[in-house]
Amino acid sequence: MNVAEAVGRNLAAAGVRQVFGVVGSGNFHLTNALVAAGARFVAARHEGGAATMADAYARTSGTVSALSVHQGCGLTNAMTGIAEAAKSRTPMVVLAAEATEPRSNFSVDQDALARSVGAVPARVTSAETAVVEAVGAVATALRERRTVLLNVPLSLQALEVPADASAAAPPPARDAVVPGAGEVAALTDLLRRAQRPVFVAGRGARGSRRTLELLAEQCGALLATSAVAHGLFHGNPWSLGISGGFASARTAELIRAADLIVGWGCALNMWTIRHGQLIGPDTTVVQVDDDASALGAHREIHLGITGDVHRTATLAIDALGEQRVGYRAVDVGSVRWRDVEYDDTSTADRIDPRTLTIALDDVLPAERVLAVDSGNFMGYPSAYLDVPDENGMCFTQAFQSIGLGLATAIGAALAQPDRLPVAALGDGGALMSAAELDTVRRLGLPMLVVVYNDDAYGAEVHHFGGQPMDTVTFPPTDIAAIGRGYGFEAATVRTVADLAAVEDWLGGPRSAPMLVDAKVVADYPSWWLEEAFRGH
Repeated sequence: MNVAEAVGRNLAAAGVRQVFGVVGSGNFHLTNALVAAGARFVAARHEGGAATMADAYARTSGTVSALSVHQGCGLTNAMTGIAEAAKSRTPMVVLAAEATEPRSNFSVDQDALARSVGAVPARVTSAETAVVEAVGAVATALRERRTVLLNVPLSLQALEVPADASAAAPPPARDAVVPGAGEVAALTDLLRRAQRPVFVAGRGARGSRRTLELLAEQCGALLATSAVAHGLFHGNPWSLGISGGFASARTAELIRAADLIVGWGCALNMWTIRHGQLIGPDTTVVQVDDDASALGAHREIHLGITGDVHRTATLAIDALGEQRVGYRAVDVGSVRWRDVEYDDTSTADRIDPRTLTIALDDVLPAERVLAVDSGNFMGYPSAYLDVPDENGMCFTQAFQSIGLGLATAIGAALAQPDRLPVAALGDGGALMSAAELDTVRRLGLPMLVVVYNDDAYGAEVHHFGGQPMDTVTFPPTDIAAIGRGYGFEAATVRTVADLAAVEDWLGGPRSAPMLVDAKVVADYPSWWLEEAFRGH
């Protein structure tokens, strides 16, 4: 068995069952070895798309995924997607061939590329150590929740691996971090004294819904999430929805009035707390995270607890004692954006994005998985479309790149095949990633792609109002025709009545994916836009 075969086989044995990539000469044997060992490979049309598919798959499946790329240019093509994964602490292995001959056209400092975006570089250094190093990359990805670049030099791939070094034990599972008794006691004391507690749950709280709901009921807390945990408390009458820039006015009011905010597996970054505007001057802030380095990383906190969300909440339930009314004495009122009255700005030629999104929410099945690209439009699908649980939306926005939404939807769809995948894109992101429409069709995914088309980079248009806009506006594009060219069913939507085509598709066999080219009103910025630009 040579190095390429041993690396592929042992990555699969260590838990890598889903691989995305673009295969070239350098990663051909590595990828085939993974497939031969039982991993599923999905060929993307561009390495950037493949990287984000792998990222989304890992996030929504709860498993480690892999990206396979050619040396040099294959890796550089994937860097935006790798940066998004690394910034999001996605457990993912990037398997990259490597040219070690300096005069090779493919020679770049691949370690430096990884470090520059926050990924962890690793390398196969010999035939004798190849298997241990490959399994070690998976262990780092899983135990430290990191995106790991595993470089496999071309010069080593064909070397024979010694028989006694051809297999290694799979990495052990990550242990749940148990909080200290003193930290739990301090949290319990704050919960007892709080009159208006609010829980804000983030990605680290996924899978802990019931435990957090029980604790919230016991202390009378209202419930909210960060954008990446949207849906965690779906259907709970005390849920406020998303905290931060996407929050409704009523949600923001209730959070701002809290006397205690507890972030559960949540970074409490500028987006989730609106640059601090959602934290009252006398509010006590607590953060619970199993990574000590995350505590207080984005803002000052009064109590930091290093512990697993489920373990910490369970211990607090046991210690808290009698049930309190807390913040549940108030009338929460209308916290969903779709329940807030608005002036419909639709015309005969263009549909208000709020009207569009509410109408879609009404006709789409409840069991859905939503992926949202970046841009002026993004608040509408994020805040107006319901999702069934914390796995119902995959939000790849840590790097704030446009063009990732379609690939995100593909990865999430493969991880959750029993749900309708919905990709919400702007026209800029849709055209940037259009090559992956072929991947959707080739995989036979029954996906709905909705393009909020304002013929512009709308965020820049509205942020720089009054300036020349020739650089960020474009002639009209028939994106529906592009979709048909890739084998999609497609419709141009200018009014709610035009969505009948979507209803027909939903009621049919969905044997081909569906693309909606929604010509949206372009005259107004979304409500969250100026806050977003404050974070640049």
